[in-house]
Amino acid sequence: MHEYNIAETFSSINGEGTKAGQLAFFIRFTGCNLNCSYCDTGWANEKNAPFVPMTAEDILEAAKKSRIKNITVTGGEPLIQKDIIPLIRLLCENDFDVEIETNGAADISEAVKIFPNRPAITLDYKLPSSGMEKFMLMDNYKYLEKNDTVKFVSGSIADLEKAAEIISAYKLTEKCHVYISPVFGKIVPEDIVKFMLENDLNGVNLQLQLHKYIWDPDKRGV
Repeated sequence: MHEYNIAETFSSINGEGTKAGQLAFFIRFTGCNLNCSYCDTGWANEKNAPFVPMTAEDILEAAKKSRIKNITVTGGEPLIQKDIIPLIRLLCENDFDVEIETNGAADISEAVKIFPNRPAITLDYKLPSSGMEKFMLMDNYKYLEKNDTVKFVSGSIADLEKAAEIISAYKLTEKCHVYISPVFGKIVPEDIVKFMLENDLNGVNLQLQLHKYIWDPDKRGV
């Protein structure tokens, strides 16, 4: 029976996305195929990152014990994990509302085929300051639907300019939810609002990461 390397599971609120502020049960995997300059979970990405081996049934039981309907599957990068689709399908079949947080450099095509309770995809576009923009899989954008999200974590005006370019080129506000978040401590939210006004970014949401304001920005398990 396959075991997954789980960095942590915990119950908290969603700090971002369409369900920000709602209770969620988090499943965090170790390992990532990117190395973003501003990563706030780098500890889970290391090859020697601590983990607990858990089967799909272990994970399902932990989710049921949480008594929380929303599940956030995150990492690391969840979609590079071996046998991840059967696990996500199992959670969906048990009537959980599953959200997959993915970094934009992993193929989402199999995850969106899960029916009838399809998981929501929160897809990052890594902007220039991340150092990872060249790894973005733009083919993913053809799979996006109204319950999905594209998230732009921005640390500079140059990042915002690129975000506006991608939003326009792929008509993202017509397909899915669109969020812009600041890299914590790198750009003030007021500057993002100003940019949104100057560039007519209708249908785009500014979002601050709630968990970094409620708790210490470096605190784990929240």
